[in-house]
Amino acid sequence: MSRKDRERYLRLKTDNPDYGGFRGRETVTARAAPVTETVVCSVCNRRRNVAADTLPEDRNTFVCLRCQEEQAEAVAAPGTEEAKEPE
Repeated sequence: MSRKDRERYLRLKTDNPDYGGFRGRETVTARAAPVTETVVCSVCNRRRNVAADTLPEDRNTFVCLRCQEEQAEAVAAPGTEEAKEPE
């Protein structure tokens, strides 16, 4: 907060003791961080920090987003390397 903003806030606060600022009293500026857990990906065996509420019940079957994207690409374009036309 700059000096001018601080002075303005203090001036308004002295004029009106109930002044809560331009955002109001109920405004929450900081968000709580989601609870994360460290899990090992079953495909690439890398440790990943994942939100606890998105984990499967069997942690051994967890697949990280990177591996999911790679699997989706492989399914979306099957045989693109082999589908070359003969000359």
